[in-house]
Amino acid sequence: MANNKKTTIKDIANVLNISAAAVSKALHDDSRISAKTKEAVKKVAEELNYQPNHLASALRRGKSNLVGVIVPRTNSNFFSSVIQHIEEVLDKEGYNIIITQSSESFEKECKNIDTLLFTQVDGIIASMANETIDLNYYEKIKSKGIPLILFDRGENDLNVDYIGIDDYESSHMIVKHLAEQGCKRIAHIGGYRHTRIYNNRIKGYIDAIKKYDLPIEDELLVESSLTIEDGRKKMSQLLALKNRPDAVYAAGDYAALGALQVLQENEIKVPDDIRLIGFGNEPFTSMLSPSITSVNQHSEKIGALAAQTFLERVKMNPLVQTLNKIILEAELIERDSSK
Repeated sequence: MANNKKTTIKDIANVLNISAAAVSKALHDDSRISAKTKEAVKKVAEELNYQPNHLASALRRGKSNLVGVIVPRTNSNFFSSVIQHIEEVLDKEGYNIIITQSSESFEKECKNIDTLLFTQVDGIIASMANETIDLNYYEKIKSKGIPLILFDRGENDLNVDYIGIDDYESSHMIVKHLAEQGCKRIAHIGGYRHTRIYNNRIKGYIDAIKKYDLPIEDELLVESSLTIEDGRKKMSQLLALKNRPDAVYAAGDYAALGALQVLQENEIKVPDDIRLIGFGNEPFTSMLSPSITSVNQHSEKIGALAAQTFLERVKMNPLVQTLNKIILEAELIERDSSK
């Protein structure tokens, strides 16, 4: 039977008949240990397949050089791009990242936070799950004095650093574009109102509809989880209306994709019969026929700024309470589905 016992510093010390303290110093290249002893220690450590306990080391030093990243999902180009640019900035400063995925689940998000705290991360950069309403777990991060930076999805009540786009103005930009195309009944497949960014997009949609003297009707505003399946379901619901919309603005590209599938299955021409706009500028939006007009959220800037904000935070006096609230202006990428 294989021996799965993990090699310790004491095991190396017993082989060489020296103290565990001397082994530890040798492994950390202490100048008080001779070159001959260091070489012997490293040789035995390799033979015994010794793996250092980074968690214990982090506890001793009070610094792990690890940063936790929590995202709702990794199969989104937006979130994977943010992760890439966080990693690029932090890698240059000697940090590694631990990526966790909530899968839009509040319960899983809480487990992710517990795992990252147990791992002694130096900071957490996060975008909240759709299900998250209770902020106690995020307050838990703050209570431990660990820097918390939120991006894209975050709640003002937490009073932490935040990087994202102007979701309210993004909806104004979309409605303006559709109104200028002659659309009179613009529907909105929104996210859930309890999530700040989707609430802001809904508010922006309503205010813009009023601005252009278009009808405000409850049946034209539907909330969803913004998955492909939800996009299909909500689009079918809108098509069943006695007076159906002539344009649909979905607060996420996957929902827009589901909506497009239903429209094409029903032989409804896009954009001739119904115009369609998504949100997020996922790569597939430019590859479809028709290509989908969408909003560029500047994922590369958000990732880099989130990482830079963390670096500023760890260098800052903890008594300094000045927060970074960076709001970027979104960009409408006009394509065939709305022209």
